[in-house]
Amino acid sequence: MTRTNLRVAITQAEPEWFDLAGTVKKTIDLINEAAKGGARLVAFPEVWITGYPGWIWHRPVDPVLSTKYQVNSFSPDSEEMLKSRSPRSGELVMLRRKIKPTHVERAIFGDGSGRDLDNVVELDFGTEIGKVKVGTLACWEHTQPLLKYHTYSQGQVVHISMWPPVEPDVGPDGPGPYSISAEGALNLSQAYAIEGGAYVLHCTAVCNEKGIETMKTSDAMLFSQPGGGHSAAVGPDGRRLTLPLGGGDPTVEGIVYADLDLERVVTNRGFLDVVGHYSRPDLLWLGVDKQQKEAIVHRLRE
Repeated sequence: MTRTNLRVAITQAEPEWFDLAGTVKKTIDLINEAAKGGARLVAFPEVWITGYPGWIWHRPVDPVLSTKYQVNSFSPDSEEMLKSRSPRSGELVMLRRKIKPTHVERAIFGDGSGRDLDNVVELDFGTEIGKVKVGTLACWEHTQPLLKYHTYSQGQVVHISMWPPVEPDVGPDGPGPYSISAEGALNLSQAYAIEGGAYVLHCTAVCNEKGIETMKTSDAMLFSQPGGGHSAAVGPDGRRLTLPLGGGDPTVEGIVYADLDLERVVTNRGFLDVVGHYSRPDLLWLGVDKQQKEAIVHRLRE
């Protein structure tokens, strides 16, 4: 690493709900806009293409929307995936699914497996910046101590914290878990930055009237109010580095930019390194099984 800053872009946008072609086009537009803004790394929220299936928190069984959602999904080798990649290299550097879908998300998504524990990759940003380790987790994965610790151990410098549209700050008696409110989710990302000593790109999506109408969630506990956008950059000591878009209006779409001084990660870990000098592997350690678990295993009899 050198003293040259890494400019990053954190999107705060609403997908074209359950529209594969439309969301891919919007993705390309956002990447191009971020590139014009000087960004070398662009963060998107959880299941950005084609949007988070928020209706499942209101009614997990909805054959019409479930079918539409799956029909508008895409595979790693699809034309849509190719279009979404950066033209700089065109390489797919990580293919990962969430280790465990959260609560009713299991109505849509399956479990991850061993290979999904490799959630940090080294990206080459050229001679001025060099190679930087970038990692990611999604939503409530930021509440899983073992998964977080394993991610810290991979030495990431920048972490992308992906979230769906997050709920307004609802106070002590509000509906829904605090940990998926705007304040609660950001607190989890800030705690992650402190523990991991890495920059965190806290990226949330937006769900406005179109999303509420599409998912029929106007009377639901979650995804009933326009908004959800609270993207931010967090420093390796946990402090917020950027101002909210639109003066804090969660319905506003746009891009949050930040210039990351990568040497601050080194400085901060001189104080706190939970997988290094501030660990006790002689007393406490983590076991990891990276073997991919397959539904069908073929064996030949000897």
